[in-house]
Amino acid sequence: MDKDKIVIRKAERQDVSLLLEFIKGIARYEKMENEVVASVDVLEREMFDERRAEAVFAVVDGREVGFALYFYNFSTFIGHSGLYLEDLFVWPEDRGKGYGKALLLHLVKIAREHHCGRMEWTCLNWNRPSIDFYLSLGAVPMKEWTIYRLDAAALERLSETNG
Repeated sequence: MDKDKIVIRKAERQDVSLLLEFIKGIARYEKMENEVVASVDVLEREMFDERRAEAVFAVVDGREVGFALYFYNFSTFIGHSGLYLEDLFVWPEDRGKGYGKALLLHLVKIAREHHCGRMEWTCLNWNRPSIDFYLSLGAVPMKEWTIYRLDAAALERLSETNG
């Protein structure tokens, strides 16, 4: 990898279609493509009007080869915000060249600049290449924790029943 070739740039409003392309790419990789309901309009509103998330691209020779989408959360235990990495994805043909690591290290820099107390993300249990990559960086799996989710239908149902 030639680090001088990699440019990390922040996603802008005109990148919404490209963001959706990357989101669909990671969904295909994770065998969850049927779960993608995001649209260009939704991403534009949520990311650029409401500023609920941010994204960066790894660019090599003028081509976006990977992306990372993140947002900030807050830890009551440590009393600081944290950076939550929602997605990190590099196109299959561009893997193994250090682009994912460059994206992750860029987010580490952002987390430090924002005085974040930690950085967290999830990884599918079967995704051994990513798990090995994260472990090689010193990331620690949170084995005692289970993620729980209320999807949109559950949110609606609970809000109606507990009105």
